[in-house]
Amino acid sequence: METKTLLYDKIAKDIEHQISQQLLRIGDKLPSLRVICERYGVSQSTALQAYYQLEAKSLIESRPRSGYFVYRSPKHSLPLPAVSAPGISAPGAIHEIISRVYSDMGRDGAVPLSLGVPALELLPVAKLNKGLLRATRSLKGSGVEYEQVQGNENLRRQVARFYTGEGQPLRSEELVISAGCMDALSLSLMAVTQRGDTLAVESPVYFGILQLAQSLGLKVIELPTHPQTGIEPEALEKALAAKKINACLLVSNFNNPLGSLMPNAHKQEVVRLIQHYGIPLIEDDIYGEVYFGAERPRSCRSYDESGLVLWCSSVSKTLAPGYRVGWVAPGRFKEQVLKLKLYHSIAGTTITQEVIAGFLETGRYAHHLRRLRHILHANALRYSRAVAEYFPDDTRVSRPQGGFMLWVELSQGQDTLKLYEQAMKQKISIAPGNMFSLQDQYRNCLRLSYGIPWSDAIETALQRLGKIITNNKI
Repeated sequence: METKTLLYDKIAKDIEHQISQQLLRIGDKLPSLRVICERYGVSQSTALQAYYQLEAKSLIESRPRSGYFVYRSPKHSLPLPAVSAPGISAPGAIHEIISRVYSDMGRDGAVPLSLGVPALELLPVAKLNKGLLRATRSLKGSGVEYEQVQGNENLRRQVARFYTGEGQPLRSEELVISAGCMDALSLSLMAVTQRGDTLAVESPVYFGILQLAQSLGLKVIELPTHPQTGIEPEALEKALAAKKINACLLVSNFNNPLGSLMPNAHKQEVVRLIQHYGIPLIEDDIYGEVYFGAERPRSCRSYDESGLVLWCSSVSKTLAPGYRVGWVAPGRFKEQVLKLKLYHSIAGTTITQEVIAGFLETGRYAHHLRRLRHILHANALRYSRAVAEYFPDDTRVSRPQGGFMLWVELSQGQDTLKLYEQAMKQKISIAPGNMFSLQDQYRNCLRLSYGIPWSDAIETALQRLGKIITNNKI
């Protein structure tokens, strides 16, 4: 027994040494158990015990059907960003910053670390094109006729089947198809609020949500948010009890930009609170399919029995951003949402809805998601390692369990808007932190997207970015 213990301890120490010396780097795949057995002349149980020991130290992790990967290095582990502490929101001028970042996003030769979607090479474009041809042949009138106001019946059925299979029961008649997730959020907000109402959101939060709220004449309360567990339920309860909120809009799974994931207990508590106070919750679950764990996280809607949760999602972040296909399960607000859709757009695009339905029906979507999650998980680890290696030692960075984003917090003296300007001179695009709040905050923060496949060019860009920050040229 003592010999066996020494053997797996030796294997674990050898691998830990390789990680600390960066012979094995974050995101790298470890040798298979068979290779370890052959290399050290041990049984599979001894090899497994060595990997369990490394897992217990959070140095490696197991991924279903993929093997073991380096997760963290003892030399390069940065602390989490602070829990946000927003004050009272006032109308903010974030539009100019957003316009500048968006206009630069497609600049030739720029490394788009500000991009909020997966890179084109991660999407099954050829298969989508074949789906377009099939849809043109199979649809009545080749797809040029108006679609139903509620949306393509086959798509609604396939979406319901897909999510029911993931443990979130859904019926096709509950769904309304929208032109992407932002359209679903817009229809939902218009259905449950009116001008002058107050909307509660996370902080920081996706800038598109802030712009949408402002365009509808809504006031915004930004709630304290933890970088790993999302909004603080106690803060939400306090705002609800003070009768300051008319509706909530939360990104429950892998919030953009923090990447936070609300625990199930928090989701249950949020649903309990909105039911107690009779306040609708619009749930943006667009990132829920991009999880790195063993199973998809649950939605707030899965705990709702009152119909107060309006659950929104789409394929814009996972499959076909330009198709503009999304949906909302609006609960008790279905009739209002249908009327608004009829007034504003009549119907969606027939052909693209049919293509997405086909992807869901044949299992291509599930297959694509498995590959996408694998790549993005490796990217998240590699980008995090590069930030830890090249950015100043006092940097803080999020540890997302899914999604596309890293939230990076620099020292208080840094200004990421100036960093953005300096980085663009070196053809590197980032998203400055003050884009994600209506308040004058997060100036020392930035969002980095890891939706671009890892490469030497990405590593070089992050190294240059770290050098600019370290040299305080901002």
